[in-house]
Amino acid sequence: MSDTRRRVKVYTLNEDRQWDDRGTGHVSSTYVEELKGMSLLVRAESDGSLLLESKINPNTAYQKQQDTLIVWSEAENYDLALSFQEKAGCDEIWEKICQVQGKDPSVEVTQDLIDESEEERFEEMPETSHLIDLPTCELNKLEEIADLVTSVLSSPIRREKLALALENEGYIKKLLQLFQACENLENTEGLHHLYEIIRGILFLNKATLFEVMFSDECIMDVVGCLEYDPALAQPKRHREFLTKTAKFKEVIPITDSELRQKIHQTYRVQYIQDIILPTPSVFEENFLSTLTSFIFFNKVEIVSMLQEDEKFLSEVFAQLTDEATDDDKRRELVNFFKEFCAFSQTLQPQNRDAFFKTLAKLGILPALEIVMGMDDLQVRSAATDIFSYLVEFSPSMVREFVMQEAQQSDDDILLINVVIEQMICDTDPELGGAVQLMGLLRTLIDPENMLATTNKTEKSEFLNFFYNHCMHVLTAPLLTNTSEDKCAKDFFLKHYRYSWSFVCTPSHSHSHSTPSSSISQDNIVGSNKNNTICPDNYQTAQLLALILELLTFCVEHHTYHIKNYIMNKDLLRRVLVLMNSKHTFLALCALRFMRRIIGLKDEFYNRYITKGNLFEPVINALLDNGTRYNLLNSAVIELFEFIRVEDIKSLTAHIVENFYKALESIEYVQTFKGLKTKYEQEKDRQNQKLNSVPSILRSNRFRRDAKALEEDEEMWFNEDEEEEGKAVVAPVEKSKPEDDFPDNYEKFMETKKAKESEDKENLPKRTSPGGFKFTFSHSASAANGTNSKSVVAQTPPATSNGSSSKTTNLATTVTATKASLVGLVDYPDDEEEDEEEETSPRKRPRLGS
Repeated sequence: MSDTRRRVKVYTLNEDRQWDDRGTGHVSSTYVEELKGMSLLVRAESDGSLLLESKINPNTAYQKQQDTLIVWSEAENYDLALSFQEKAGCDEIWEKICQVQGKDPSVEVTQDLIDESEEERFEEMPETSHLIDLPTCELNKLEEIADLVTSVLSSPIRREKLALALENEGYIKKLLQLFQACENLENTEGLHHLYEIIRGILFLNKATLFEVMFSDECIMDVVGCLEYDPALAQPKRHREFLTKTAKFKEVIPITDSELRQKIHQTYRVQYIQDIILPTPSVFEENFLSTLTSFIFFNKVEIVSMLQEDEKFLSEVFAQLTDEATDDDKRRELVNFFKEFCAFSQTLQPQNRDAFFKTLAKLGILPALEIVMGMDDLQVRSAATDIFSYLVEFSPSMVREFVMQEAQQSDDDILLINVVIEQMICDTDPELGGAVQLMGLLRTLIDPENMLATTNKTEKSEFLNFFYNHCMHVLTAPLLTNTSEDKCAKDFFLKHYRYSWSFVCTPSHSHSHSTPSSSISQDNIVGSNKNNTICPDNYQTAQLLALILELLTFCVEHHTYHIKNYIMNKDLLRRVLVLMNSKHTFLALCALRFMRRIIGLKDEFYNRYITKGNLFEPVINALLDNGTRYNLLNSAVIELFEFIRVEDIKSLTAHIVENFYKALESIEYVQTFKGLKTKYEQEKDRQNQKLNSVPSILRSNRFRRDAKALEEDEEMWFNEDEEEEGKAVVAPVEKSKPEDDFPDNYEKFMETKKAKESEDKENLPKRTSPGGFKFTFSHSASAANGTNSKSVVAQTPPATSNGSSSKTTNLATTVTATKASLVGLVDYPDDEEEDEEEETSPRKRPRLGS
């Protein structure tokens, strides 16, 4: 089995008429009992598994091509090919096939390709000669020859007979001699006939004829014949392009003459297929399958020959990474590697692995790092294509390189950061290069293709690296376009946007120039949307959309890494600024980012959203959208519907308590009413639980005296925000008289009433009948519960008893006098008792009893 003569690659032809590599193994011909006949067996060289078991059918047409290929059809639309490493092995198996079929091994095809209907037709005809009689090859016979070639194309058996006749009589070279005579005589009619003849011979789909036509001696004359299409007023100048315009550039001189000839031949044949020949019709698509195979196997041979020449690749890399290499030379080297990698896709998987590992060992990644930073757009584009081949082949190899590189280099010159910068700086208005690079980045940060071994986990190591060294580069455009200093510039526009009434008159005057009353509200809103926060530039908006798509992918597939980043950078708040964008697709990207976060149903995220009041920009976008029934409207409704269906209690309570007044007028869906119902049902359940606890326990637990209350109040004023989670509870002194408590309680109630009256005055203004507008603070402090601009709850909860009552009233006092301190203690049972007291105000006197 180690005999290299029998070493073969197995190929099958897929639906797109492309050859798929099925593996490498060793072929043998043996009798198989199950198939009742001699069969071809190919066993994989890696594990001995059976790659192919094919009975040698006496009626199957086997074709021998290029001395090392055997091609045949097993069934309709299922073609197979064996590519031998050595010609001797191909000849040996070919003899076995011919022996079974009773044929002379000297033939190139064992059977006439006859379908069933053809056989029936020929059975009814009288005996005919085995070969077609060709007219003599003369100028006055060209029309007759053209008619003959055209007429046989519809009949498989006649195509075979014509091909044999052309091959046996050396007819093609005679035709090409006539072509030269017609050109010298400027015989246009003869040239048109020769076009039909040569095109028809190509459609015979015979590898043996291709070898003659595409030889160095004949190929340029074949191209010349195909220039004279009768349908064209003037002939094309394909030969001029191939000889003068298309230059063969040797980045490093190729000494192997056979390799040089193979490269020239492949380029010219590819040109004939792609440029010269018209796109085949549905009825002609199978006519050129052998031509496609001819090109495919040529490419395999070229890559294999280049790989075997170790000095060649080493010299190419040496010049590519040499600082003394000029830009033009480096451009040629990069373009060579692009073509080389493209050709490598024809290799079987094992050989392709070896190919890319060789490139990595020689230093392809450091070389790409250099050329991707060049100013030449063509070079950067070619380098991106090479990088895509490497990432597709082995993302782990690329990740390992960049992590090793980070130990020796600054963040700015890391390969991934170079890739990100190329994505951000793409000059294409449609961001074609940026889209390609974004896809590569997504592959690199996808945990699904990261390896986990006993010694190390690639996922955690690489994600730590990426978030420490690269994420700030990726999010820089997003953070820059939503920065707070830009928000300050637009405060005036924001203020008017949120405070103008429906008739567009300012609620109070400003020292700034005041818009005239003729300006509609739409204009005010539009001016805000066109400010510097949300860039008008379509290209910038597209770039931000790409970045958001990548960040959304991170939310879905990364865990604590992206969570920590979002929390630390207050990233969601910055993203939601883009809800104001005039580009709806960008607003939808921002909304999709938030939707993915909420979809995780993570309470850390939920607390972050509620404390930062981050539903405001979403609800503002919904209200701005008005009655328009569009994608933005549906996406926002779906977000709230998800919260309702999944019964996310913390978000439901936040939405109902803070925004229900603004949303209750929306009745074309039942989402918001459903949220209110869920909220009330949850309150009832909590009240039932609370009522089941003996009242004596509740009253004793929260019993306090006046002095303790005053001490608490003083402590709240002096407490730092960071101590938000520490409970400050004064000990209960039972010996202290409690008669003076009602006086303090009355003071607190007066303060509370004053605060409630302020809240009523500060309710958000309606921008349209039945709708509210909310101010959205861009301060990161809101995420920590210190957002003094956040919307006052539309239905503020009633004060509960005991310590909870004191906390609520104290917080009210603090907010009224010192807006920067809003930190509250969250006792585990406070929420339950808040809800109880809303429905049971009569229990409040129990505090002073």
